[in-house]
Amino acid sequence: MPTDPTMPALQKATLIAGGGLLLVLLTLSLATGAGVYGADAVFGYLLGQPEYLADDKLAMVVDTLRLPRTLAALVVGASLAIAASLLQSATRNPLAEPGLLGVNAGAVLGLVIGLIYFGVESTRGYLLWSGAGALLGNLLVLGVGLMLGQASPLKLILAGVALGAIFGGLANFLLLSTRVALEQFRFWNLGSLSASSLDAVGTVSPLAVLGLVLATLLCRQLTLMQMGDSQARALGIHTGWVRLGVLAASTLLTACAISLAGPIGFLGFLAAYCARRIEPVALLRQLLFSTLFGMLFLLAADVLSRWLLQPYELPVGTLLAALGAPALIAIVLRGGFRSLLTVR
Repeated sequence: MPTDPTMPALQKATLIAGGGLLLVLLTLSLATGAGVYGADAVFGYLLGQPEYLADDKLAMVVDTLRLPRTLAALVVGASLAIAASLLQSATRNPLAEPGLLGVNAGAVLGLVIGLIYFGVESTRGYLLWSGAGALLGNLLVLGVGLMLGQASPLKLILAGVALGAIFGGLANFLLLSTRVALEQFRFWNLGSLSASSLDAVGTVSPLAVLGLVLATLLCRQLTLMQMGDSQARALGIHTGWVRLGVLAASTLLTACAISLAGPIGFLGFLAAYCARRIEPVALLRQLLFSTLFGMLFLLAADVLSRWLLQPYELPVGTLLAALGAPALIAIVLRGGFRSLLTVR
């Protein structure tokens, strides 16, 4: 993995080690799952070797199961990590991420409306309606952030939890009206990559790349805004437009992730937190490390979810919630719970 010559040694080492681990996890992801095929058969098929191409069962395993969910893990992990980094910078809240701020819950509510009233079944429909719900959640979260001003990070998280509870209650109320939508929604809501397809990944990926490009363009302005809005405006930064850009990018990235895998919590927070420990200031490098950590965490969790309960599998969203919640508590306690209650 190429590195910037001006990058500190720790960051270079992290990129090199992370790139190597990513290759290992990609191999494990392609070699783990339904069927008896290992990495040699899978890579032989992907490289076009005739003896493997002739195996129809291997083709089915690779094309419809292992390759789609591996690619989906990369897209979803990167999207949620970048969205979390953007939200943390825009709100100046180190605990922010789509799941904790109610954005995921807004996306779920949007999808439930699409399922019940518009018969949504395609990836494009999931993307449209979850995007509309994520936009609503983002608007409310950023609006609350502006009203709170320099209030403590914990207050914004509590506001996000309240918004998430409202969205979740409305979604559950609507689901009671139709059994068909409830059955379709139930498995998706757990957060899983098992239903991913190459068509779905191909549909979502260009939009995720668009969100990444927009996030990259916002990095310089967001980095300057960490000094405060008044100082940023004095430097010529249009803070309102920057926050609109954050709204668009984080909504697009969250919708892409949720349309592929359902609502997965804590992943973005953990990836962005680790990235901030490696690079505390420059947002562009934070995005780079967030993307790397997001892909690594989700790939590792997905491989583990397939391995723990063989021949069954655990929804990856459930596994990440079980691991992420204690991590969040530990991080908050380590940072000093009282400091999060005070105005900064």
